[in-house]
Amino acid sequence: MQLFKINSLSLSLLKEISFKLEKDIQNLFEKNLELITNLKLIKSEFIIKSNRIDTLAFDEESKAFVIIEYKRNQNYSVVDQGVSYLNLMLEYKADFIVEYNETQNENLKRNDVDWSQSKIIFVSPSFTDFQKQSSNFKDLAIELWEIKQFENDVVVINPIKKSKSAPSIKQVQQNDDSEISKVVKEIKVYTEEDHLNNKTDDIIELYENYKNAILNLSTDIEIKPQKWYIAYKKQKNIVDIEVQSKALKLWINLKRGQLNDPKKIMRDVSILKGHNGNGDYEIIVKDTENLEYIMSLIKQAIG
Repeated sequence: MQLFKINSLSLSLLKEISFKLEKDIQNLFEKNLELITNLKLIKSEFIIKSNRIDTLAFDEESKAFVIIEYKRNQNYSVVDQGVSYLNLMLEYKADFIVEYNETQNENLKRNDVDWSQSKIIFVSPSFTDFQKQSSNFKDLAIELWEIKQFENDVVVINPIKKSKSAPSIKQVQQNDDSEISKVVKEIKVYTEEDHLNNKTDDIIELYENYKNAILNLSTDIEIKPQKWYIAYKKQKNIVDIEVQSKALKLWINLKRGQLNDPKKIMRDVSILKGHNGNGDYEIIVKDTENLEYIMSLIKQAIG
């Protein structure tokens, strides 16, 4: 990646500055963890059974723990270490609960955590093609994030997306007793296909219409399928869609009183407990009659 500084239409190349230590990456990431990832920092340097986890975080949206590891060089296997740490978490769940409660002064219970949504993130200035390829499985809960710093105090953070044609790890599994098999059995990485399976062509077409309209609102909206819905994000959730058998249910991620809805078509669910999506505004759609108007409402969540 090349970054340039502009001065009177003249470009000058910004030079990349190497991180001296892995700890430098960790300090920068942890200091800005919520801004970068929307995760809550639980513990830095979490020690469990003689293993040191660089950063233990918690995802409030999926109610799951996230392990973050930082690497300055490329001489390691992201899959081997990632699977080992995920198995460690699943085996010693109580230790993670205790750490959360002690650092957050809360009373989180084991059943409050969705262990099937656990994942690990590796953060490094660069990854080899082999590392990218070896982790490119749609159902493997391992993410790679590149971080680079440049002169003029510029930092670029780029989560590496898995390819749309990424295979299932189950296709290459050979041993059902292996560590990776145990992880795949307990941890589920959701995809759009999971939400669209067994849905009618009409509902799939309706979803595609709303999906394309949402993506057209901004060039950097990302699709992040969750357990109960498909999230559309730009730093934070903008809108969540639950694909039902005969309709779509949408939640706009704005608090009560923040949405300007002249037609009053959105339902205020701020006092309701237990609804799946984020935000206080909900609507069920069965057609595209109000598509443009709904997009004008969703755009308000982008800011």
